[in-house]
Amino acid sequence: MNILIINGANLNLLGKREPHIYGNVSFEDYFEILKEKFAQKDVNLHYFQSNHEGELLDKIHEVGFSFEGIVLNAGAYTHTSIALADAIGGITAPVVEVHISNVYARETFRHHSFIAPKCVGSIVGLGLKGYELAIDFFCKK
Repeated sequence: MNILIINGANLNLLGKREPHIYGNVSFEDYFEILKEKFAQKDVNLHYFQSNHEGELLDKIHEVGFSFEGIVLNAGAYTHTSIALADAIGGITAPVVEVHISNVYARETFRHHSFIAPKCVGSIVGLGLKGYELAIDFFCKK
């Protein structure tokens, strides 16, 4: 089973950026832990991060008809990108939206997600554990 984790804008700064919100672990370090955990379940995890909306779209298009699932933390693009919502709606791979922080406990502009209606589910506010829960969902599907 192939699952792609996509992280959007500013998530390359995990472990450094606002550790009181996002923690102090880089995503690259966490990704190694995820790969080890899911290797025994015959899951091939792939990872992509970009701060550029078009690159995120291109990656969704690239794997959206061949992978069994996509875990997407679009970062701030969640609240602004109709293009990402359209890309998710145009592919066959199911997408789970993940947010490390509880976006509903933050600024009001973060309370709306353009991508949520196109996703099979959303995991919000559970820290990095949200990625693991999303992958578990695909494994049990």
